[in-house]
Amino acid sequence: MPQVKPEYKRILLKLSGESLLGNQDYGISVDTARAIAHEIKEIHDLNVQIGIMIGGGNIFRGIHGTEAGMDRASADYMGLLATMINGIALQDALEKEGIGARHISAIEISGVAEPFVRRNAMSYLESDNILIFSAGTGNPYFTTDTAAALRALEIGAQVILKATKVDGVYSADPLKDRKARKFDSIDYIDVIKKSLRVMDTTAISLCKDNNIPIIVFNLWKKGNMKKAVLGHKVGTKIS
Repeated sequence: MPQVKPEYKRILLKLSGESLLGNQDYGISVDTARAIAHEIKEIHDLNVQIGIMIGGGNIFRGIHGTEAGMDRASADYMGLLATMINGIALQDALEKEGIGARHISAIEISGVAEPFVRRNAMSYLESDNILIFSAGTGNPYFTTDTAAALRALEIGAQVILKATKVDGVYSADPLKDRKARKFDSIDYIDVIKKSLRVMDTTAISLCKDNNIPIIVFNLWKKGNMKKAVLGHKVGTKIS
């Protein structure tokens, strides 16, 4: 049987905090975290080096705090701390799959994660560890989408895989608009011009300036993540 060769040897996977919800309204579903970890293991078994940027929306979203009258910086820091909780859960799930995982946070809390040092991160990747990035960039006013683009650049990722609950980029929200049209591929600048809410403008601009493609795919369709890494046509490719 011929050996399967991945299209990408080093990737950055962007996971929202909501991906850990499962059927819950709030918090972390351990079963869902383990299911995601199993999908990640399938691409790790292809000798693909993996970095993961995790969000925190299942616990707290800074924008919701701001809308309720909180100071923006305070609300954003709360959201960043929520990502650290998710990082711990994901690290545990990956280790249950028998994979080495290093939890790296942009906010220093030495008891649960280590600070980001690029040389250390690259060494961990080369030693077959998965990197879990939490706390975004460590700064308020910057989303975890922007942090994903930044870390992808720093670790030399060849692609960003953006996991969502829909099967690509649409002209409108397909869950609300039946006439929404799916794009099989789209240019970075068109994402910005059309105000498509895939990733924020800063993240898209970083990817555009550094020519990092983004593949937006449905996380909940089994095997999609592996297909994307193998170069199969999945979701929408932004390039």
